Amino acid sequence: MTRKSKKELIKQIVMEVVDNYDYSHTLALDIPIEELIGIEDQRPSEGILDLQEMAAYIENFHSDNLFDFDNRKKPYSEIVDKELQFIDQLLDNKIINDLIAPDGYSAVHRDIQPYQLFRMELLKIIKYPEISYRKFCSDEYFGRERKQNRRFVRLPLNTKLQVDHTELCHFRRGLNFKQLMNVLVYFLHHFYKSSCLESAVIHGVDSSELPSEINYPLCTIQVKGKKIRIYSDPDCDCGKRRNKRDKSYYVIGYRIHTLTAINPSTGHSFPLISIVGAANHHDSLFLKPLIKLAQALGIDIKLITADQAYHDSDGSVLNETGVYVVAPASEKAKLPDNVLESPLRVACNDSCEIPMQFLGSTPEGREFGCDAAPGECAFESNCPKLRIVDFDNGYFQPMPTFHSGSQDAIEIRKNCERPFNLMKKREGLEQTRVRSQDGVIVRSTLTTIVTLLIEMAGTRHKPIKKYDGQKELFATTG
Repeated sequence: MTRKSKKELIKQIVMEVVDNYDYSHTLALDIPIEELIGIEDQRPSEGILDLQEMAAYIENFHSDNLFDFDNRKKPYSEIVDKELQFIDQLLDNKIINDLIAPDGYSAVHRDIQPYQLFRMELLKIIKYPEISYRKFCSDEYFGRERKQNRRFVRLPLNTKLQVDHTELCHFRRGLNFKQLMNVLVYFLHHFYKSSCLESAVIHGVDSSELPSEINYPLCTIQVKGKKIRIYSDPDCDCGKRRNKRDKSYYVIGYRIHTLTAINPSTGHSFPLISIVGAANHHDSLFLKPLIKLAQALGIDIKLITADQAYHDSDGSVLNETGVYVVAPASEKAKLPDNVLESPLRVACNDSCEIPMQFLGSTPEGREFGCDAAPGECAFESNCPKLRIVDFDNGYFQPMPTFHSGSQDAIEIRKNCERPFNLMKKREGLEQTRVRSQDGVIVRSTLTTIVTLLIEMAGTRHKPIKKYDGQKELFATTG
């Protein structure tokens, strides 16, 4: 079909749906937030292992084998790259196969195993993120003279056997969310065992846009006075992006919302898990689903630092997940009555001039008590000596911004942008040909895994440079 005929057909179908839709029950819908924002397939489900279950699974996986040849293997001489050597030794092919194999999988009926396709995906992201899959699956990168690449993905060196790019495409398309999460937890298990993080970490949440490759609308319709565009990828949509000088104010595609772990002593941050949604939804809608998914994987979260888009203005995130969210005070937030700024002072009423003392939090808001000495206040006999200030997105968040610890967390929040720079620029996530939401989920999960592997390998860290005399000592990292 031509593009014009496709547009006409789509418009006819959409108009028929709109004309026959019953709007009388719209207000009575009780739909979970995950379904409203189109991430119902990214919720925790049965069969997804958490970190503790994964540790037990790895420990007992080879217990039934008399000999574990895979764990006794020596480094292959053909793999000379230090980074690939580290990753090759870390991967357990049998476990990877068990985690991502499709239903009805039979190894004897396959020339290429799932773990080999998985290794190919890792190799492409690590070494060749800028090229297409069609070019990657060619003699230029997997010919018989490319012994390192063939050995890494376990292709025989004495034959011309290769993997076609369509087979790699079908492999990515066949991975479901449960398989992706289980293989991600496998690498998170190794990451937490590494020396990249200390015992105490701060978690952060941020987002970044992933524009769609084809961004023209197939059709445009009016629903209750609002213009709605249907794109060739029906899961994506048009949303606003942060002000950037070299880019449009609007973006058509997706936004990736990522939970990161920040090492407070070094400031380095590492991506842990992401949720992908259409670009037209507000960032705050993804905070609870992201936290609940991370907790289902066994990630221990106490405090999250984020930007103003993720405010817990009503305390619902704290009540439902037990996680404190600290974000800069919104410029649009108004100070409550009888509250002065710079420095922040809370008074009991219009007549009181004595600042109240912060006592703590209640389910209703921030609790303040009278700090006056006996006989100091003229209204002592008629004063309730207690005041509760409602939660907001200003100074009175569930994690109040006037605490010194909150300010430290807000200062370190900028480090959350580092994983996006690595994932989009170094690992090539920005160059992904976005065609569907499922494809973006698979690609972003694999990119997260590669980022963690590169950080664990540590081969791209620049060494500390020392200078004589009065020159300062400094260190830079890759």
